[in-house]
Amino acid sequence: MHPRSSTVWMACALMLGLASTAQAAATREKASQASEAAQGVQMVPTGKGYGVPAQGYQLQGNNAPDANGIDYHGGPVMKAKGGQKIYILWYGDWDNQSPTGKGIIRDMIKNITGTPYYNINTTYYQDNVPTKNVKNIVKLKGEAYDVAKSMGSALSDTQIRTLISNAITSGKFPADKNGIYFLLTTKDVNATSGFCTAYCGWHTHTSVLSTDIKYSFVGDAARCISACAAQNTSPNDNPGVDGMASVIMHEMEEAATDPDLNAWWQTSTGMENADKCAWTFGTTLKAPNGSDYNVQWGPRKFLIQRNWVNAAPSGRCDMKKS
Repeated sequence: MHPRSSTVWMACALMLGLASTAQAAATREKASQASEAAQGVQMVPTGKGYGVPAQGYQLQGNNAPDANGIDYHGGPVMKAKGGQKIYILWYGDWDNQSPTGKGIIRDMIKNITGTPYYNINTTYYQDNVPTKNVKNIVKLKGEAYDVAKSMGSALSDTQIRTLISNAITSGKFPADKNGIYFLLTTKDVNATSGFCTAYCGWHTHTSVLSTDIKYSFVGDAARCISACAAQNTSPNDNPGVDGMASVIMHEMEEAATDPDLNAWWQTSTGMENADKCAWTFGTTLKAPNGSDYNVQWGPRKFLIQRNWVNAAPSGRCDMKKS
């Protein structure tokens, strides 16, 4: 298996003028090189916000470009009636590294269901049948802990996959085809394939116990606050984890609408839905501490990136479906 990571599209980083311009420039350069190499060839997602020329790739399903700005390529979406089930493997000593961090992320996930924001995902469906769509339901189903950092503080993509696989095969988590498994790391942990320099998070899939497992890596943005968070202050007084919140939503959206990296992306660029809107936030308000936010879910305020609404006549980045 050659997993494709999915990362925040840094070319839109200047929306608030605070995200890393170095990371944006690097991503734009890669995108430019890929575009020049393509010469009209079908583009497929790399998971880094841009596409690369296909190598013998054959489109499935609806091969025609979608006028809404993002295209369907025949693969499945996460369309279970019960929605998406979230499992979190907390990697590192979260209680000491970020005492409020787990509570912030839990509160966010527990209050996503039914929001106008997550309703955007219902505009993505399978087999060109609108009723086979992603549901506006998210459930936090399980948590596990690796406080001792069993694979150290520098994780390869293979080690991240192994950590998720081991958590399932050991019985910490069930093998759930409707699950999205997050490895969330403390600020003292690096992902060696490009955390803080090429991405802030990614998603892909693998097979565990004969089940298609969707999983994601997201690291504490405090490790590189100027690269992976939109602001140095935050509504929950934890800039690193508040930065993670937007990245987690980015990866959750893409895991739901393009779980096997063969469903929804923009044919001309390879960008998935969240990539098209990353680092853009729409209208913002001021929290009591002076930081920006654009949604309140449950007891907390968050600054969450917009998502791509797959709707006629041309699609758009927004914080709600309509």
